[in-house]
Amino acid sequence: MNVIKTTIPDVLILEPKVFGDERGFFFESFNQKVFEEVVGRKIDFVQDNHSKSMMGVLRGLHYQLSPHAQGKLVRCVVGEVFDVAVDIRHDSATFGQWVGCNLSAENKRFMWIPEGFAHGFVVLSEIAEFLYKTTSYYMPAAEGTIAWNDPSLNINWPINRNKIILSHKDMNAKSFSLETNQYL
Repeated sequence: MNVIKTTIPDVLILEPKVFGDERGFFFESFNQKVFEEVVGRKIDFVQDNHSKSMMGVLRGLHYQLSPHAQGKLVRCVVGEVFDVAVDIRHDSATFGQWVGCNLSAENKRFMWIPEGFAHGFVVLSEIAEFLYKTTSYYMPAAEGTIAWNDPSLNINWPINRNKIILSHKDMNAKSFSLETNQYL
């Protein structure tokens, strides 16, 4: 496995070793021991999620508050997305910074987003299917949403803003400063 470090040291991009030939390909999509060696600590995943979305759908920026904060290991198995992690840990040197990466069925990359981050993605292909492994169960009462287009975050989404499709929840998301100050 190739580990790509990002500008936020706790967020990692993982590239599996893929064995391919004229028949297709094979790769180990998850190995608990290898994953824990890469992130440097024990991780217990408790829930897997799978979403399907059409081009332009933007999901996020979502997070859960402690003690229900979720670490997420994410990947795209059909199509392509631009995936984003925003550091919302007040005591972090990278608080308010974001990293983004294209994840696709073709590149087979994963992104590790630890607890204390908001997460979102936008679909760049006709359709995309996206998988999440999470370290905590979904807890609606602990959930928060930050506006995808918050000017203080200045996320460079690689899609025409007029083509973005949002859920009702994401349309009503709060600004980064309002949302993160609620739990100071």
